[in-house]
Amino acid sequence: MKADVRAGRIAIDRLRVRLGHGAQAFDAVQDITLDIEPGDFVCLLGPSGCGKSTLLGALAGHLAPAGGAIRVDGEPVRGPHPDRGLVFQQHTLFPWKKVLDNVAFALKMQGVGRRERHARAHEMLRLVGLDAFAGFYPSQLSGGMQQRAEIARVLINHPRVMLMDEPFGALDAQTRLMMQRQLLDAWARVRTTIVFITHDIDEALYLGDRVLVMGPRPGRIVAEFEPGFARPRDPSLVTSSEFTALKRHCLQLLHPHAASGAPLERLTPLGKPAAAHLHFAI
Repeated sequence: MKADVRAGRIAIDRLRVRLGHGAQAFDAVQDITLDIEPGDFVCLLGPSGCGKSTLLGALAGHLAPAGGAIRVDGEPVRGPHPDRGLVFQQHTLFPWKKVLDNVAFALKMQGVGRRERHARAHEMLRLVGLDAFAGFYPSQLSGGMQQRAEIARVLINHPRVMLMDEPFGALDAQTRLMMQRQLLDAWARVRTTIVFITHDIDEALYLGDRVLVMGPRPGRIVAEFEPGFARPRDPSLVTSSEFTALKRHCLQLLHPHAASGAPLERLTPLGKPAAAHLHFAI
């Protein structure tokens, strides 16, 4: 499967999302302007409650903006669409269906014949390393395998954009690392645009082409940068001095005093002082 890398451009213009009703209403996301190129892997990094999931919900079309606009390939986002696939922390597989039929379900709803949809589902399962488990039920799979099946179920729609809300957050450290590598392998082949939410600094730096750091509510982007690490990425990257320097910088950005506007050291993608390589919106 090869995605059209021209598709999947995201343009967000002065987005504002308001949650709650009446006197309880509040701005969960405020004044976010952002452009994401087709095929990019972008990580949204920030503490719990900062508006990351709200922003993703607006991108998915589940939350209507109170102001501003979101466009994907020039078209306004006005509601959910298969072109924007969602992967959550907990899988949404049907427990009564085998893995193959779970992955093929969207094609069945589109009227695709059994033989074709099963062939395409097998292709997706091979992509995520699960073809041997096509005849299993979700309860027979480990947590990581369930998430791989979930990813395959989203990818079968050939989405222009994949929106991932802390998909590996419930997994143990070893399984999480394996899933990160599996996701990067799959993304290298399909090159759909990925917007990946995490509060884990290591995960954001390891996965992303760009890292967007969000400050406390109301959610806004306080800094963005490109880690600049070559692909394909090896897990040993996380022990390198360059990785450690960027991690230290992210910790500074996520500190409450940093988000409120205190002076910050600006780093290049490889952790050396030089303001030109980082954009700050503080």
